[in-house]
Amino acid sequence: MDRSESASAWDNSRSRSRSSSSRDHKQRDRDRDGERERNRDSEDTSTDGGETEEGEGEEIEEEEEEEPSGEVSLREWLDRPSRDVDRLESLHVFRQVAEAVGLAHSQGVVVGNIRPSCFLLSAFSRVSFIESASGSGSGSDSCDDARAGPGPARNSSEEERGEKNVFPLKRVLGLEFGWYTSPEEVEGGPSTFASDVYRLGVLLFELFCTFDTFDQKIGMMSNLRHRVMPPQLLLKWPQEASFCLWLLHPVPENRPKMSEVLQSGFLNQSRNSLQERDAAVRLREEIDDQELLLEFLLQLQKQKQEAEDRLRKAISFLSSDIDEVLRKQSVLQESGSDDRSRKRVRPIFDLAHQNETVLSKSSRLMKNFKKLEAVYLSSRSQIVNKSGKEGTNEGSSVDNLTVKEGFCEKLEKEWMNPFLESLCKYLTFSRLKVRAEVKHGDLLSSSNLVCSLGFDRDRELFATAGVNKKIQIFECGVILNEERDIHYPVVEMCNRSKLSCVCWNSYMKSQIASSDFEGVVQVWDVTRGQVFAEMREHERRVWSVDFSLVDPTRLASGGDDGCVKIWHINQAGSVGTIRTKANVCSVQFQPDSARNIAIGSADHRVYCYDLRNLRIPYCTMMGHTKTVSYVKYMDPYTLVSASTDSTLKLWDLAKCQARVVDSPLQTFSGHLNTKNFVGLSISDGYIATGSETNEVFVYHKGFPMPVLSHKFSIVDPISGQEIEDPNQFISSVSWRGPSSTLLTANSSGSIKLLEMD
Repeated sequence: MDRSESASAWDNSRSRSRSSSSRDHKQRDRDRDGERERNRDSEDTSTDGGETEEGEGEEIEEEEEEEPSGEVSLREWLDRPSRDVDRLESLHVFRQVAEAVGLAHSQGVVVGNIRPSCFLLSAFSRVSFIESASGSGSGSDSCDDARAGPGPARNSSEEERGEKNVFPLKRVLGLEFGWYTSPEEVEGGPSTFASDVYRLGVLLFELFCTFDTFDQKIGMMSNLRHRVMPPQLLLKWPQEASFCLWLLHPVPENRPKMSEVLQSGFLNQSRNSLQERDAAVRLREEIDDQELLLEFLLQLQKQKQEAEDRLRKAISFLSSDIDEVLRKQSVLQESGSDDRSRKRVRPIFDLAHQNETVLSKSSRLMKNFKKLEAVYLSSRSQIVNKSGKEGTNEGSSVDNLTVKEGFCEKLEKEWMNPFLESLCKYLTFSRLKVRAEVKHGDLLSSSNLVCSLGFDRDRELFATAGVNKKIQIFECGVILNEERDIHYPVVEMCNRSKLSCVCWNSYMKSQIASSDFEGVVQVWDVTRGQVFAEMREHERRVWSVDFSLVDPTRLASGGDDGCVKIWHINQAGSVGTIRTKANVCSVQFQPDSARNIAIGSADHRVYCYDLRNLRIPYCTMMGHTKTVSYVKYMDPYTLVSASTDSTLKLWDLAKCQARVVDSPLQTFSGHLNTKNFVGLSISDGYIATGSETNEVFVYHKGFPMPVLSHKFSIVDPISGQEIEDPNQFISSVSWRGPSSTLLTANSSGSIKLLEMD
């Protein structure tokens, strides 16, 4: 092979190396550009589009361009001020250059351009050439390119930034050619294989020697021409310094051949060390991968183990409860057989009706199976936890062991009765049936919003009040039993302002209290249709008014002024004031006491006050995320709150010793309520509320999902066709005492009497 063919082979070898590195470099550039583009997009969307923000975005982009890329010139890499010498990395770089030079020498080619500015270094310390190879005669010809800036083209701004560095790139490139010129070339001799070896020695020196200042670098590189090395290099890297001096021998014949360099123990020893390090890194990576997999498997095992524990616990509960139900069923069947021996057999049609009822209940049971399952397991777990705590609180002596076991067993058996009662009530009714619809004369009026409904003491009369400024009294029996085109109120009382709430006196049948949008509280005599008493101490709109069940002369009201006023209907002014920091939306006396009162507030909380201490509440219930619009007592120890967060919450007042209760017994959801007052009423464990979907929902205290619902149909008065109006909502609800009849009204003034069927 002649010299030109050898040069061609060397060019091809370097070209392949360069093209492979270039492909990696371009791919990383594309990834990096994509990342920058995403960053710019993110910055653009997070600013207001002003000039200041755009300028900042451009500055950020320029700073990103100054960051080192995936490949960098070996010259820049060597001159980084913060570069720490890594022996294995430096020898890895040197070996790659030496192997390339050795390949060229084996083909009879003198490289000549062995200078850091002629190489690119990748992020993985892979070296690639960026100068074309030539024969010995062209070695000096390429120095002009080197002075002009080898490697990727650099613009003037980059050169200006380079001059600000510790080692100005432009000046270093001007001196680099002289540093890498062998002594024989300085004297005018040709570039030979030995000259390439000398240049390798200079490169090895730069790889292991760092400099603090540019002047220091110039001085040490000048001393290197005379084979004078800094003491710190000789002390820290003696083996490397000795090998470097061998390559820098002033007599070309005394320098080693490339084959000797590549086969030296110095390079091979480092190769073994590097291979060992790579093997250690790969081993560490494999161990990390295994640890990651192990962590995933352990976490999965933990989750499955917890699921298994919950399943085992659930199966244990079910087995115990099934045995208890079978035992009770057996007892009932035995008592039933004794009764049947003394009574007639039930008719066939009764059995058919019974089967139909069972099928209906079974269908509803399966429809809500998942939710019922969750309630069962939650209730069962609470009983087990309670029995465990009770057992722990007692003494642990042997004498008490039997007592504790009997207590726990009794507690676990007795829990089933309340759950069974709730389940039966949940499944008893299947729909809300319309019994009657109140058709009053001003149905087409635009101000028909009914804000409040209520039954009197004997559940014979009910009152409606709203934005039409009227309190209308209707006879419930007449509406239920007589079909009429229009129903007229038996009493109609007019007010000066829109009405927000009405409440009947539970003792004096003819008295009803009202509150209005001007902050006036009034007590009316229904028999005479006149105002009996008027209270004007509120400064803003009053939302709620309530008579005490225990003391019928005591009245409470609350409104937007943040005050709750306690009134005595036989006295001129209020007898007490509770001042809060937010609007008061609802008030109600405790059923068995005239001293305790519950307040629903716009600050998302429910407060319970003892009227003997009006300064601070004795209990605060937190859990809602929006305004509490209603509070109603279910019994003296249980309270229900409604909020515009579309939930109802059931609270246990027995926990009020802690002053703050943040965990309700139950949270009911299924209706929609985000901005309007939609009503709340309670009867025999059933909770009725409205929805902004123009539907009435009924819940039972034992389950979080609705039991029943009914949607108000909207009929166009002109066409007679049903239409959809998203602006209409249920505005008020009221149970007819402890019965299955529910009085409801919506924002268009439609009033219906519904019955659970």
